[in-house]
Amino acid sequence: MSTNDKLIFIMIDGLRFDTAVDNMGYLHHLVEKGQASRFKVISEVPSMSRPLYEVLLTGTPPYQNGITSNQIVRGSKEESIFHLTSKNGLKNATASYHWVSELYHSAPFNPMTDRIKLDGNGTIQNGIFYWEDHYPDTHLFADANYMKITKDPDFLYIHSMNVDDDGHKYTADSAGYRNRVIAVDVMLASILPDWIAEGYQIIISADHGMNKDGQHGGTTKEDREVPLFVISSKLEAGIYEEEVPQLQIAPLVCKLLNIQASPAMQALTIPDLM
Repeated sequence: MSTNDKLIFIMIDGLRFDTAVDNMGYLHHLVEKGQASRFKVISEVPSMSRPLYEVLLTGTPPYQNGITSNQIVRGSKEESIFHLTSKNGLKNATASYHWVSELYHSAPFNPMTDRIKLDGNGTIQNGIFYWEDHYPDTHLFADANYMKITKDPDFLYIHSMNVDDDGHKYTADSAGYRNRVIAVDVMLASILPDWIAEGYQIIISADHGMNKDGQHGGTTKEDREVPLFVISSKLEAGIYEEEVPQLQIAPLVCKLLNIQASPAMQALTIPDLM
């Protein structure tokens, strides 16, 4: 279990709750052995990617923040976790899809100039960004580990895209989608033990799910139910039956980082936090 306030937030794009429960054996090993907790999160709607990136990182709903579709390409007007960590003197870093750069660094994204940011300044202090949905998760986690080693961040945000990509290609009811979820779990089994041993708290969640048509955006449980795994000494391990609103994720991140949430965020209601 962690012994400090450092946090790695892993966001697995397009990961359904039930698919995670059925196929992520390593994460559930940690739950069964008292090393992690698991929740079911209900995403905001529309259950689309860019609006939910903003939800996860600012704790504000789409009608308020204005990021209501994937087609809105502009910087966020809200106070994000990246803003808050910088304001509180913490170091942040990310290995993420380019829409994260557009929200919190520079929009529109230019692959020739915006892929790598390592200057330690700005809202996102250090980032490595990709722009193709099939960019391998193996490369992404290597990018993230590089950021951890070289920048020693207090907050590291990792955005994995391959589960979503295969869900669109093959639908949620497919071997391709389920096998990709297993592959991510295997990668986590390879890298999380070291990160946990170094004292990092870990949270793993998703923006939205995936339906049998290989799409998302609506109000069904397939679209909206996603997992939340928390590895931290600040939270009692085990399976929690309470459904967690997605707007709770950002204030949870602030609590684990030991920083004040923004005034726009909900009061934190997740039980058993120490």
